[in-house]
Amino acid sequence: MAGKAERFQAVAERRTNSVLNALRLLGQCSNRRTYEYTEEQTRKIFREIDRELKRVKRTFDHNNQQPRFKF
Repeated sequence: MAGKAERFQAVAERRTNSVLNALRLLGQCSNRRTYEYTEEQTRKIFREIDRELKRVKRTFDHNNQQPRFKF
Protein backbone atom coordinates (compact mmCIF):
# COMPACT_ATOMS: atom_id res chain seq x y z
CA MET A 1 0.00 0.00 0.00
CA ALA A 2 2.86 2.40 0.66
CA GLY A 3 3.68 2.24 -3.04
CA LYS A 4 0.23 3.50 -3.99
CA ALA A 5 0.38 6.27 -1.37
CA GLU A 6 3.82 7.37 -2.53
CA ARG A 7 2.72 7.29 -6.17
CA PHE A 8 -0.40 9.33 -5.33
CA GLN A 9 1.67 11.91 -3.48
CA ALA A 10 4.16 12.29 -6.33
CA VAL A 11 1.55 12.47 -9.08
CA ALA A 12 -0.87 14.69 -7.12
CA GLU A 13 1.91 17.10 -6.15
CA ARG A 14 3.13 17.40 -9.75
CA ARG A 15 -0.39 17.86 -11.13
CA THR A 16 -1.39 20.34 -8.42
CA ASN A 17 1.67 22.43 -9.20
CA SER A 18 0.77 22.31 -12.90
CA VAL A 19 -2.76 23.56 -12.14
CA LEU A 20 -1.45 26.32 -9.89
CA ASN A 21 1.06 27.38 -12.55
CA ALA A 22 -1.67 27.42 -15.21
CA LEU A 23 -3.81 29.64 -12.97
CA ARG A 24 -0.89 32.02 -12.45
CA LEU A 25 -0.40 32.18 -16.22
CA LEU A 26 -4.12 32.84 -16.69
CA GLY A 27 -3.80 35.66 -14.16
CA GLN A 28 -1.27 37.31 -16.43
CA CYS A 29 -4.07 37.75 -18.96
CA SER A 30 -5.55 40.35 -16.60
CA ASN A 31 -2.96 42.90 -17.74
CA ARG A 32 -5.09 45.55 -19.47
CA ARG A 33 -2.02 47.03 -21.16
CA THR A 34 -1.61 43.81 -23.12
CA TYR A 35 -5.13 42.38 -23.35
CA GLU A 36 -8.65 43.60 -23.82
CA TYR A 37 -11.53 41.58 -22.40
CA THR A 38 -15.04 41.96 -21.09
CA GLU A 39 -16.48 41.16 -17.70
CA GLU A 40 -18.66 38.54 -19.38
CA GLN A 41 -15.57 36.79 -20.75
CA THR A 42 -13.98 36.65 -17.31
CA ARG A 43 -17.25 35.37 -15.79
CA LYS A 44 -17.31 32.56 -18.36
CA ILE A 45 -13.70 31.64 -17.61
CA PHE A 46 -14.19 31.47 -13.85
CA ARG A 47 -17.59 29.81 -14.10
CA GLU A 48 -15.99 27.00 -16.08
CA ILE A 49 -13.03 26.74 -13.70
CA ASP A 50 -15.42 26.64 -10.72
CA ARG A 51 -17.56 24.00 -12.43
CA GLU A 52 -14.59 21.74 -13.10
CA LEU A 53 -13.17 22.24 -9.61
CA LYS A 54 -16.50 21.22 -8.05
CA ARG A 55 -16.65 18.16 -10.31
CA VAL A 56 -13.17 17.05 -9.31
CA LYS A 57 -13.90 17.65 -5.61
CA ARG A 58 -16.97 15.40 -5.93
CA THR A 59 -14.85 12.60 -7.36
CA PHE A 60 -12.66 12.71 -4.25
CA ASP A 61 -15.67 12.96 -1.92
CA HIS A 62 -17.37 10.11 -3.74
CA ASN A 63 -14.44 7.81 -2.96
CA ASN A 64 -14.94 8.43 0.76
CA GLN A 65 -18.70 7.76 0.85
CA GLN A 66 -20.33 4.53 1.90
CA PRO A 67 -21.11 2.30 -1.07
CA ARG A 68 -24.68 2.57 -2.32
CA PHE A 69 -26.95 -0.38 -2.93
CA LYS A 70 -26.84 -1.80 -6.46
CA PHE A 71 -28.11 -4.95 -8.11
